[in-house]
Amino acid sequence: MFNMRVAVLVTGGKDSALALYRALKQDFAVKYLVTMIPQREDSWMFHSVNIHLTDLFAEAVGIPLVKRETAGIKEMELKDLKELLATLDIEGVVSGAILSNYQKERIDRICRELGLESIAPLWHDDPMNLLKEMISLDFEAIIVGVYAYGFDESWLGRRIDSPTISDLARLNKEYQVSLVGEGGEYETLVLDASFFTKRIRLLEVEKVWEDYGGHLLVKKAELADKAEKVF
Repeated sequence: MFNMRVAVLVTGGKDSALALYRALKQDFAVKYLVTMIPQREDSWMFHSVNIHLTDLFAEAVGIPLVKRETAGIKEMELKDLKELLATLDIEGVVSGAILSNYQKERIDRICRELGLESIAPLWHDDPMNLLKEMISLDFEAIIVGVYAYGFDESWLGRRIDSPTISDLARLNKEYQVSLVGEGGEYETLVLDASFFTKRIRLLEVEKVWEDYGGHLLVKKAELADKAEKVF
């Protein structure tokens, strides 16, 4: 598999960023980052919160970004992804799936139909270990969306660090919240990682809260030197 030409599905969040990190470490030839931009917030497959920041994410990583809009309609959005992947000169697709059979089975199927290898570097890894790994690798990730009982507005913008992981473990025990948010309980944004050449600096944000959930809308951001403060 070494030097296999791959595209990595990215959202700007922690799971796809860690999958990308592992793909690079395993010497895959990452030719493209791929982002699907759903036109509805309740897409079955694709992340929507601050998806516009994948442009900065890709620039910070230094890998070309290929993106496409999708209506976000169940199953039809998979056709949109398949059509995009079919245009790329690749041998495999890397995804950040951890425990979601829904996500992985559909990516596996698209890859089979296109004759591509489906690669899921995080598949069935222990969620707690994944969070701890991100901290040990100096990922700077913040929570930008919360959609489950037990969260409140104070979580928006919170950095994923040891105290945050402890609180997530408590919510997991009390309310069965997924530690990694793979059920849609929370969404993240990676501002910096060891493989970034620059980091993402947030300049203007707004907390949007309604009923029992909300998100941190990034209105303005830029790339900054690694030594500069991000947020």
